[in-house]
Amino acid sequence: MFAILSNMVSQVHAAHILVKTQNEAQAILNDLKTGKATFQKIAQDKSECPSGRRGGDLGWFTRGKMVREFENAAFDLKKGEMCPSPVRTQFGWHIIKCLETK
Repeated sequence: MFAILSNMVSQVHAAHILVKTQNEAQAILNDLKTGKATFQKIAQDKSECPSGRRGGDLGWFTRGKMVREFENAAFDLKKGEMCPSPVRTQFGWHIIKCLETK
């Protein structure tokens, strides 16, 4: 039991791109998957969140700090992974990338 608990992620360092529509989010995700632009550049150019100026970087956070849909998606990712599909929250549509975990 202890071994299982010690492997649990307690914090995530993530970046995201926030847009208004699912179609826009999917188009951005497709561009990222095909390497047409970097995550940081698209976040700076298109994200509606103030974090866009920092390439979408949200810093470190623990469970309970983000809205549930966002948190669940972020904590499911491994270092370097990006969500496979856009995540909808009350703020809009997010593309989430996990930068680090601990």
